[in-house]
Amino acid sequence: MTSAAASRRRPRTPLWAGRNYSLLTAAAVVTNLGSHGALIAAAFAVLDAGGDGGDVGLVAAARTLPLVLFLLIGGAVADRLPRHRVMVAANALNCLSQAAFAALVLAGEPHLWQMMLLTALGGTGQAFFSPAAEGMLMSSVDGEQAARAFAVFRMAMQGAALGGAAVGGAMVAAIGPGWVLAADAAAFALAGALRAFLDVSHIPPRAPGGGMLADLRDGWREFAGRPWLWSIVVQFSIANAVVGAADAVYGPLVARDHLGGAGPWGLALGFFGAGTVAGALLMTRWKPRRLLLAGTLCVFPLALPSAALAVPVPVGVLCTVMFVTGVTLEVFGVSWMTALHQEIPEDKLSRVSAYDWFGSVALVPLATALAGPSESAFGRTASLWGCATLVVVMTAAVLCVPDVRNLRRRSRQVAQGGGSESADAERPVGGLG
Repeated sequence: MTSAAASRRRPRTPLWAGRNYSLLTAAAVVTNLGSHGALIAAAFAVLDAGGDGGDVGLVAAARTLPLVLFLLIGGAVADRLPRHRVMVAANALNCLSQAAFAALVLAGEPHLWQMMLLTALGGTGQAFFSPAAEGMLMSSVDGEQAARAFAVFRMAMQGAALGGAAVGGAMVAAIGPGWVLAADAAAFALAGALRAFLDVSHIPPRAPGGGMLADLRDGWREFAGRPWLWSIVVQFSIANAVVGAADAVYGPLVARDHLGGAGPWGLALGFFGAGTVAGALLMTRWKPRRLLLAGTLCVFPLALPSAALAVPVPVGVLCTVMFVTGVTLEVFGVSWMTALHQEIPEDKLSRVSAYDWFGSVALVPLATALAGPSESAFGRTASLWGCATLVVVMTAAVLCVPDVRNLRRRSRQVAQGGGSESADAERPVGGLG
């Protein structure tokens, strides 16, 4: 009976998976199910309306441009206001913009400027949501179990992305992009409702500051003082730009011309999602001592999908390449989140996250807008090989930064020094995506 009573008292979830963590994970699953299908739907909505690769790039750039413009403001707002309220407001804006986009597509032939405007509203919502969400997630887990918590969160999120991409591609092929966009709007509504129940009472009230500009300067000092942080952000400013152009513009075009359309492209993206799930599962067990060295070495395969599209390889080979890329990129993702949680103080998490996001996406609008002209000037194959080459060069360059090679995971014993602080106490170590 004692054993049975103990069994009844044993929690069904790990101790680190508290209420906030569970709500954040559930909401992330819902939004990823919708948004990854919607990415495919938006590209094919443009193509179905008579657009070309340049028009697909313009719509993709229209989403990213306001993301770049408002990210830093979004980070400052998220460190000043309750983060869950910022997240809910952003989800509401995304819901309304996607619903309007869906209505336009279902009603007839949408104009390019209309699709760009509505996509830009979605990017604005993302600019305020992302820093708040990252800060909220990092404050919802304790230091000792942070790496495992991040890996499980990303595994759930990427599993939803897997399903969303595969189902979204199939739905676009079967019933058209409009209904996929409508499903994404519904997903944002449900996710916003879940995030409304987040509890921020554990986060100490922010001390009155000197205003928005002072907050931004404070975040910049935190960001610029860590070489491992800004160097990797610079790396990903290039890598994300060229990979974003390949995925948003060249991928759908190669799929249309050589692979059979939206279905095979959605399947390939689904295999990438499966790889990220496998990578996150790996990271629930593997804890590399040199966090960023292991993570950065795993960024090199990010060049493979662009190279595979340049050939182009058969669908089966492309799916294999996408799976391997997903596994290795997730090793970087979990290592990166663990490093941020370990090094950045809680009251600056959203601002540092905003600078991280800003640097990582700043060049994406330019790259996606230039994808069409680049294809016209150099050809699609040469443009894709250029994307792959830039990823390799930037990843090799960042390994020259000593802090990237040497930043180590802190054990509980080392961090405590005999005291009571946790292993990943959210204190800066002076000197870092």
